[in-house]
Amino acid sequence: MKTNSRYLTDVLITAVAPAVWGSTYFVTTSFLPHGYPLTSAMLRALPAGLLLLLIVRKLPTGVWWGRAFMLGALNFSFFWAMLFVSAYRLPGGVAATVGAVQPLIVIALSRLFLGKPIRFLAVIAGLIGMSGVALLVLTPNAALDPVGIAAGLAGAVSMAFGTVLTRHWQPPVSSLTFTSWQLTAGGILLVPVAFLLEPALPAPTPANMLGIAYLGLIGAAFTYLLWFRGLSRIEPSAAASLGFLSPVVATLLGWLALGQSLSPAQIAGFAMVLASVWLSQRTMMPVRPTRPAASPEPASHPA
Repeated sequence: MKTNSRYLTDVLITAVAPAVWGSTYFVTTSFLPHGYPLTSAMLRALPAGLLLLLIVRKLPTGVWWGRAFMLGALNFSFFWAMLFVSAYRLPGGVAATVGAVQPLIVIALSRLFLGKPIRFLAVIAGLIGMSGVALLVLTPNAALDPVGIAAGLAGAVSMAFGTVLTRHWQPPVSSLTFTSWQLTAGGILLVPVAFLLEPALPAPTPANMLGIAYLGLIGAAFTYLLWFRGLSRIEPSAAASLGFLSPVVATLLGWLALGQSLSPAQIAGFAMVLASVWLSQRTMMPVRPTRPAASPEPASHPA
């Protein structure tokens, strides 16, 4: 069993991924052309996946073809499509709050697929995290759209299934190779959807190219490599709770880069989210086995 120090190292490395994902909204709105969400998602996934495939030079075999495309759809294609629908139809705060239900879904799916027990403190941590996200990003006059809420929930369920099945199907390859398979498959699935549902992308500007390069290389290839590495080492519910860091980083970027203000309620939301992440990791931390006490030497030995 892992030592606590090694477990904490794996958690910190995995936490880099959702923290970087928190910059997606800022980069998308500041550097990418507006009105092309599916095309942007495809350009984020497919080039990064193909680049990693060129590095690893290994294709799936047998059953892993189907699993790669299924996980690519759950973790990228369908998830990103629902995410964009939710973002377009709901205020950002409502969309983020709806998506924050994902850790609770992962807890239930881990019980179903992995046989993991449902821990009371993990559920409490998830509820605290959802409440913290709501305080952090939700505005009092936020409008509710049924289609947007349904899309947000569908996206959360998709990512939750992808998270649990990634752990359930332990691949016979490295995390780098596994990431390349999923990114490429997810990008391929997005090509016909973007082509049919969106107009042709205009000639990209240098800012557009910079944004796409960041989202593809850093926001996809690098971060999902860390994410899938983490899923092979820590519990899925512990990894899912780290997703609460994304709205924290997004809010901090809005405050630092866009001059947005922070209210007392948002500061309280920060504290609740961090407390939720800490409680979840504390609950899932492996317990070091205790060594049995050495049997005492006999007082005397027979001749």
